[in-house]
Amino acid sequence: MRRLLILPLAALLAACTRGDAASNQPAPPRNPAELHLAEATIAKSDSLIGVADRGRILGAESATTWLVIVSDFQCPYCKMWHDESFAAIKKDYVDTGKLRVAYLNFPLPMHQNAMPAANYAMCASAQGKFWETEEKIFTSQGAWEKLSDPRAYFDSLSATAGVDVAKLRACIRTDAMKPLIDADLERGRQAGVQSTPTFFVAQRQLLGAQPLREFRRVIDSVLAAAPKKG
Repeated sequence: MRRLLILPLAALLAACTRGDAASNQPAPPRNPAELHLAEATIAKSDSLIGVADRGRILGAESATTWLVIVSDFQCPYCKMWHDESFAAIKKDYVDTGKLRVAYLNFPLPMHQNAMPAANYAMCASAQGKFWETEEKIFTSQGAWEKLSDPRAYFDSLSATAGVDVAKLRACIRTDAMKPLIDADLERGRQAGVQSTPTFFVAQRQLLGAQPLREFRRVIDSVLAAAPKKG
């Protein structure tokens, strides 16, 4: 069984690369299944982090196949994929109980506001509002990506997602989500992630903002090969 399905190099044209020396040193890929977030070791030691970790998982527990999204909120290609493909995948595969989705933060150093965006998203996740906040962060990327200090903007944005802003600010102020985001980065590196967006569908890897039809092809192939329950 092949561990990874690497799609054509052209996919990298629709991806944000790390832009540092380490990005040129390929890491030995770890089994992508280890990117699943629900049983993350760090979550067991901190209740707030545990809630946040579980909050960025979408889909029925009975689904046997995972889609792990490794993403950077400031990456334009991550936004492109979100805008063009995410809603359709959610409707056709997640809402129908076929697929579980997990979001892995991989803020790139060249994007100055990617880490603050990840912090806000994960603090919102601690209130059960990750996916509402994720949607608003991507939708408004052009408004905040060049701000010298995006905190006020993210405060306002989070309020529109139904987040308790006072609790959110306390979470941001104490860097409560830093261990979780750092763990995301390490899991991504250990899996050989070099650019965003990167996706893992079970044991298969897709690079860049591939067209929706390519995701359907891979997901359908994985689902067809998956053992049937019952």
